[in-house]
Amino acid sequence: MELSIHNWMRSETIETTIRRASSLGYTKIEIAGSPEHYDTKEVRRLLKQYGLSCWGSVTLMLGDRNLLAKDEAQRSKSIQYVKDVARMVKELDGHMISVVPGTVGKIIPDGRPEEEWQWAVDSLQDVYQYTQSSGILIGIEPINRFETYFVNRGDQALALAAAVGPDCGVCLDTFHMNIEEDDLYEAIKRAKGKLVGFHVADNNRMAPGMGTLNWSKILETLDQIGYNEVLSVEFCSPLDRTPANPYPNSIDEHPENLSPEQKKFLEDHGSASVSEEFYTMLTQKSFETLSKLIK
Repeated sequence: MELSIHNWMRSETIETTIRRASSLGYTKIEIAGSPEHYDTKEVRRLLKQYGLSCWGSVTLMLGDRNLLAKDEAQRSKSIQYVKDVARMVKELDGHMISVVPGTVGKIIPDGRPEEEWQWAVDSLQDVYQYTQSSGILIGIEPINRFETYFVNRGDQALALAAAVGPDCGVCLDTFHMNIEEDDLYEAIKRAKGKLVGFHVADNNRMAPGMGTLNWSKILETLDQIGYNEVLSVEFCSPLDRTPANPYPNSIDEHPENLSPEQKKFLEDHGSASVSEEFYTMLTQKSFETLSKLIK
């Protein structure tokens, strides 16, 4: 099993992220789903230079991106966005994309349950045909009820994947599972054979090891179901703006390359652009916690 890290959690150049991850022992990266921001030839060069490889990407379902939108044109635009993310991953020799079907932050449905289900299935089948031809796997990712009303639990993601196609899988995330699953370990076991990605953050969305999750048992459970691919670190640290803040230098007051889209995404997740010192600490803590447990 290898360790990967996402790069959407801090505003910085991709080379900065790759260089840090490499120096701390990571072997893979899961690149943000913003294909318009990356020259894949340059990213490939950087990955080779620092001895990393691309594991995959995660869709950033912001704004009007919504695979189950009532409006057909909106759905079509969203489908193309996910295909563009898959194309970027293919150009980086990656393996998978995790797909959140609905808009993050949208909690009011567009239609009846059966309508939205069919819109989601139809949209994902369109994406699926494209990814099948390019050799990229889809992992449908459940996220918690405060970020979406659609697909919060592993069983829901598995049902949607089954409706899409036999090679469609799921991507589970420990932070969201800690909120939504009645038994996190049993939810992992039910995903046996369909798990194509696994995101890790602690119960408080800090780095693994900075909360209450039992990482030894989580990794033992993954081993039991035969998942030995990649753990993708995806903390999104909540920031304390009170005098009780234990990390007084955590906020980056002058972020570099912070797009309006990324700024909104971070703020919607109770965070902001974090300082390099704080981010490096979280990245290192994640590696130290997980590396001694993986086989």
